[in-house]
Amino acid sequence: MSTREESMPSAKSAKKSPSDRGVRAAQVEDGEAKLESFFAKYTPEIAAQAREIRQEMRKLYPMALELVYDNYNALAIGFGPTERTSEAIFSIALFPRWVSLFFLQAKGLPDPDRLLKGSGNVARHIVVSSVAMLKEPAVRALMQNADALAKVPFGAGSEHRLVIKSISKKQKPRRPATTLAP
Repeated sequence: MSTREESMPSAKSAKKSPSDRGVRAAQVEDGEAKLESFFAKYTPEIAAQAREIRQEMRKLYPMALELVYDNYNALAIGFGPTERTSEAIFSIALFPRWVSLFFLQAKGLPDPDRLLKGSGNVARHIVVSSVAMLKEPAVRALMQNADALAKVPFGAGSEHRLVIKSISKKQKPRRPATTLAP
């Protein structure tokens, strides 16, 4: 993983008090503001595409916890049933020129249409050219199977939270390199 510079406490780790709702609302706002600042490092096109993909993932998995890692190589937003990174099922990762949807428990995941890229034994991905890809039957089937085969599948009783897990001090550029014409 990455070097931790900052880690925000989760709502679960906060002490219970009468003002919990206010604290929770502030944490959510802080997390959303922090995530927006991460998106702002990318080109407007990549940032907009990532926001649309995230919105669609939130519709599909409203009970998922979002685990945010502003890593050295990419901004990654994991979707899982718990705060344990090892139990995350999906992740969207922003790179300077594209956004990928990672299947984090892809080992044994049926892929009859050969959509998954990468040679990893655990995680594989698809490059998402538009949010419409997430609605394609073959991609939906992959996602449904990934949830069904997960070590810990999404539970109906879970409550969505956004958790900023780590921010790397050192990062690769978030925008494509520009070349000057001679």
